Amino acid sequence: MRWALRPIPVLFLPPPPLSQPNTSASQQRAPGGDVPPGSSRVTPAAVVSPGLAAMSEFRIHHDVNELLSLLRVHGGEGAEVYIELLQKNRTPYVTTNVSAHSAKVKIAEFSRTPEDFLKKYDELKSKNTRHLDSLVYLLSKLTEDKETLHYLQQNAKERAELAANAATSSSTNFSIPSSTSKMSLQELEELRKQLGSVTANSSAQQPLELTRKILRDRQNKKNSGQPIPVFPSWVYERPALIGDFLIGTSLSTDTTVPIGTLPLASQESMIVEDLLYVLIGVDGRYITAQALVGRQNRAFSLDPNLDLSIKELVTRILPVAASYSAVTRFIEEKSSFEYGQVNHALAAAMRTLIKEYMILITQLEHLQRQGLLSLQKLWFYIQPTMRTLEILASLATSVDKGECMGGSTLSLLHDKTFNYTGDSQAQELCLYLTKAASVPYFEILEKWIYRGIINDPYSEFMVEEHELQKEKIQEDYNDKYWDQRYTVVQQQIPSFLQKMADKILSTGKYLNVVRECGRDVTCPVAKEVIYTLKERAYVEQIEKAYNYASKVLLDFLMEEKELVAHLRSIKHYFLMDQGDFFVHFMDLTEEELKKPVDDIITTRLEALLELALRMSTANTDPFKDDLKIDLMPHDLITQLLRVLAIETKQEKAIISAEPTELTLSGLEAFSFDYIVKWPLSLIINRKALTRYQMLFRHMFYCKHVERQLCNVWISNKTAKQFSLHSAKWFAGAFTLRQRMLNFVQNIQYYMMFEVMEPTWHILEKNLKLASNIDDVLSHHTSFLDNCLKDCMLTNPELLKIFSKLMSVCVMFTNCMQRFTQSMKLDSEMERLSLEHGTMQGPPTEEERAEEAAKKKLTSKLLAEHADSLHLTSGFEATINKFDSNFSTHLLDLLDKLSVYSTNDCEHSMLNIIYRLDFNGFYTERLEHMSAERSQKVPPLLPRLAVPAQ
Repeated sequence: MRWALRPIPVLFLPPPPLSQPNTSASQQRAPGGDVPPGSSRVTPAAVVSPGLAAMSEFRIHHDVNELLSLLRVHGGEGAEVYIELLQKNRTPYVTTNVSAHSAKVKIAEFSRTPEDFLKKYDELKSKNTRHLDSLVYLLSKLTEDKETLHYLQQNAKERAELAANAATSSSTNFSIPSSTSKMSLQELEELRKQLGSVTANSSAQQPLELTRKILRDRQNKKNSGQPIPVFPSWVYERPALIGDFLIGTSLSTDTTVPIGTLPLASQESMIVEDLLYVLIGVDGRYITAQALVGRQNRAFSLDPNLDLSIKELVTRILPVAASYSAVTRFIEEKSSFEYGQVNHALAAAMRTLIKEYMILITQLEHLQRQGLLSLQKLWFYIQPTMRTLEILASLATSVDKGECMGGSTLSLLHDKTFNYTGDSQAQELCLYLTKAASVPYFEILEKWIYRGIINDPYSEFMVEEHELQKEKIQEDYNDKYWDQRYTVVQQQIPSFLQKMADKILSTGKYLNVVRECGRDVTCPVAKEVIYTLKERAYVEQIEKAYNYASKVLLDFLMEEKELVAHLRSIKHYFLMDQGDFFVHFMDLTEEELKKPVDDIITTRLEALLELALRMSTANTDPFKDDLKIDLMPHDLITQLLRVLAIETKQEKAIISAEPTELTLSGLEAFSFDYIVKWPLSLIINRKALTRYQMLFRHMFYCKHVERQLCNVWISNKTAKQFSLHSAKWFAGAFTLRQRMLNFVQNIQYYMMFEVMEPTWHILEKNLKLASNIDDVLSHHTSFLDNCLKDCMLTNPELLKIFSKLMSVCVMFTNCMQRFTQSMKLDSEMERLSLEHGTMQGPPTEEERAEEAAKKKLTSKLLAEHADSLHLTSGFEATINKFDSNFSTHLLDLLDKLSVYSTNDCEHSMLNIIYRLDFNGFYTERLEHMSAERSQKVPPLLPRLAVPAQ
């Protein structure tokens, strides 16, 4: 008999490795050898690198605010208190099984329906729900904090009604108390029962045909060009093909002898024969399978007349048949195309083990036919198989309950493998299954990280592709291609790859961009990825692929596509470091830009731009043809207010106004635009260009104000030739003009040479050190954000004050230009009235004396006219008003800059104060103004800060 028993334990020998079938047993890894003795398993959340600290804090803020929004909790101390509470109670270790069990018990004691809670917990646990124990631990901590509990209980009734209404729309009608009445305990219990019944009904098992249809439709929707194949209908219509029990087809007949009337030896012999049938999924004469109800385990019916001792042994053996039934159903169900390649591979590995099991049953049948198999021997031989089939059935049930596919199936298998660390045979069995199931997933992974290609017809991979045409991105070059074409699907990330998910996503994206540009990429460090308990093996392979992909794309953009040269070109035009070009351009377009934006001919502006480019040093720029004209539908202040979401009444009206309602001049609407081609549009995207445009429009307007003030200085030269009685008034106007010019020029110098140039040099340095495109994106965005912040474009208060200062300067220049123009007209009229003709030949002495007398008389008349014009028009009061408004706003700006530089550590803004107040003049004015304000009554205070309109 010994020869017949030798092959029986074959099922429990270490399964052969998938990739090395000839490896000897001595060369195989010891079970559990991947986990060092005394070490504990650490999840990605347990170790947080310093570089991720800010991101982790941002996630806590986001999650807390979202939870409060979902719970409809408002008021109180706000989210910051609870964010701080969570941050203080963060633990660097993983929630252990002991702490999770203690937390579960604590919540059950706290709950009004502990049985329902424990049932729900077990259900979620069987589905391998991620972070379940961490959530339970958090909830147990919340039960200890009475203040937080009271805060979260706000609007509990409203949430209950919403949940009931949602259940009503999908299931039955509930009787909810009116919102004005107080819900009694009885009504609350009734509502809880109704909601519980709806939950139970929703968790009921759907027909397999409907499940397959849902999966098929979902996958075909994602892969419309490659529909998944379908088995013919007869595969599902013929139950005999499944290999499981067929209800109502037992071997018992009317002529079957009642087993209770037979002697014990005969009963045992007949029961052994029945058990051999039942163990392969066929009903016997005296042992029959019961119909399945939902996802319950298979149950069996025994002949009630069977001897008790035999019945006891039979009930010990029948769990093997129940496990076999569960595994067989799982194999047949998951072999359908709709369940994905990972489940196919898992089912195939289980089928291989079931074949070993069938060999065992065949050997037992051989012994039975020889009359050498008793019930005790059958129990002895079947016991090792019981543990194996129990593990297989447990895995099958967990995958089925959790509706796992792809990465979620691998996560479940990986966790099961770790859970069997103390059981070497069970762990090796799970390791074999996980290796087999991971093969198709790793094939998709290898194509992605080595070639940048996704071949995922069943939507199992952690990276999901969305259809986006890069041609459209060339027209509206935003970063959707980079952010939205490929995204991570959290539930499809295997738990052993969780830490590397971001790098896996980036690796494929980098290679995909190069492929989209028509270049073939093949990773030289490509190596087959094989599942192992040593996670370091995955990390090393993915790191190598990531480094290669980063270098390939970075070199492609930096060298072949000349990214830095394009950024320098954009800097020339948008950050105004080509001085002669802008002088030519503003001289050429000054008259055109004064027109209303609707009257401007864009082609004329583009022709003038082309002329200015050719006449200046910008002519040497190889990318100058990418520069274009853009007339915006709103001015810079409106654009910034919309971005910053300022909510004053006046600004609300501006924001809500239609672009056609705002009468813009060409100067206010003017901006540059830049043509960016793929793949440079990944870096120089629409968001980045919008930031460049904001900086350009800000500096362009400052340059315009400076030119206007310089024109006033030129026109004021005419007034100096007259001996005016109001020289004091002219001196005040000239002084104010010089103060304004000093302010505008120093602001421009600060922005160009103390903000943009140093920040640009930092950007160039960082770009040289960047190792991947994500770093380039981060450095470029940081450069633009720092420029916007230090140029006072992100602070609403500073922005409003600066805008008022610019308005005062423009209104002052307009006033002075009108006055000077009036003097020029009067001068021309006086000259014409005093002239009597044209002199013929050289003037005589008498004519010279007469001409000198005329000039003296003209100057006297003009001076008297200017004095009378000044007196009648109240220009002195106007200039004083301009001076008062300018000084008030400038002092306000310096005051705010001092506050922000001190409180917000914006030390770069101190440079503006040092430049504008280099001799302490404005400091004395500010102290004097503060003293005056403190002495005046409150109603008079606002009069000092009223800007000129």
